[in-house]
Amino acid sequence: MFHIKTNRTFTFVRQYGFVFTLMVAIGGLWYPKIGLLVLPVMIGLILTSFFKGRYWCGNICAHGSLFDSVIIKVSMNKNIPKLFRSRYLYLPFFLFFGFKVISGLIRVSAIYGSASYFDRMGFIFVSSYIMVTLLGGTLGVLFAPRTWCNFCPMGVLQKISYWFGKKIGVTKITDEKITVASPDMCHLCGKCERVCPMQLAPYKDFKPNHQFENENCIKCATCVYNCPAHILTLSNEHTGSYIKNNVNLLGYENRQKIKSVISNIERMPNDIIQYTFKFITPKTVHYNAGQFILVQIKKHKEMFRAYSISSFNEDGRSLSVTVKKAINGYGTTQIFENFNLGDEIILDGPMGRDLLVDEKAEKVLLIGGGIGITPFVPIVTDLVRNRSNVTNIKLLYGANKESEFIYNDEFKSLENGNNKFELRKIVAFDNDWTGRKGFVTEHMADIKDITDYKVYLCGPPPMINASLKKLEALGVKNENIKYESA
Repeated sequence: MFHIKTNRTFTFVRQYGFVFTLMVAIGGLWYPKIGLLVLPVMIGLILTSFFKGRYWCGNICAHGSLFDSVIIKVSMNKNIPKLFRSRYLYLPFFLFFGFKVISGLIRVSAIYGSASYFDRMGFIFVSSYIMVTLLGGTLGVLFAPRTWCNFCPMGVLQKISYWFGKKIGVTKITDEKITVASPDMCHLCGKCERVCPMQLAPYKDFKPNHQFENENCIKCATCVYNCPAHILTLSNEHTGSYIKNNVNLLGYENRQKIKSVISNIERMPNDIIQYTFKFITPKTVHYNAGQFILVQIKKHKEMFRAYSISSFNEDGRSLSVTVKKAINGYGTTQIFENFNLGDEIILDGPMGRDLLVDEKAEKVLLIGGGIGITPFVPIVTDLVRNRSNVTNIKLLYGANKESEFIYNDEFKSLENGNNKFELRKIVAFDNDWTGRKGFVTEHMADIKDITDYKVYLCGPPPMINASLKKLEALGVKNENIKYESA
């Protein structure tokens, strides 16, 4: 499935705000005056949108909380039909909804001063909340949780208010938009689109100021929290300009589109495949040990996946990536099912600087876990062959079982060919393993004078997090630690 169900409720209001919707929609049947609480809500969303666009929708709206906290659990999470995103629906529906509310208020005004006046007025809003709960909830289950939000009358009202705010110019300071540090650093993975409650695609539509200016963005920051490159923020125009002008593009300066062909497919144990791509256009590409490449997995959505380069750059005419099939993984499923020998594939890169070994390093500690071992094949090769100033290289390689180790022959050859590289294999869950046991963190203290090393890590997030804590406890300075998650 393309769209991903992920956490969207980052605050107490976003998690439990739906209680207000249920209180009005259900409690209002017995106590209609509760519906009058909707009036300050409407005033609040109009004022907020004047300064910040549809911020209310993504952060305060009680209906939004209902969709993101409750409906999402049972939603089919399909593509939102174009009909519900069309102005041919949301404009007539806005006019119809406005007519119903205003005409109801006019009728109720005829009994102003009577005992039932506030009950009748309150029930106008109670009935609207009942309608939103039933209709919005049904659409949320059948399609996507926030299908309703694409033609919600209050959303349209916010866009109108936002338009006036932009005309006056107040939004330049107050409006925070999704901002990318640099499009050159984007992985083009489509994750921002896959997690977006409104099913927008920021990565395809950043403006020259590096901001996403779609008026339907609800500023919920779900894409910010889920960006694998960690290059998205919610920033106003001034801050966005500062980010754009001060971003460090080291490691991304040679990025380019590369037309290639799959020249070799090598199947490894445990659902791992190494793909080798021979460059067609351009014929040669320079890349450094420790960088990664983007591999196009879908053409009609121009989606890519980032993979560490697992080959050493011999002549600049090809490269390899090593892919482990993830359970229910969208990207790896596309690759494993559709990539065949001789297929032409678009690559994008090379990219990345986190695993580029410091030119001045003399002692290097590499820590790899699982499939995170792949970038260390070219890194160790480069350090052994080309870096005479490096006198000591240690590689801690962790796996759950002995059978999960890959590139055994490559590392053994590198280890036997010189006296400065040492490989230490560590197995967590294998009773037949007679070597080092446990997790990599348990063997870091065995590295003599570990504070003298430049440390580079690649592996699953739990390993990275545990390793960072252990390295800190051992006294390794933060500036001597670099890492990438696998």
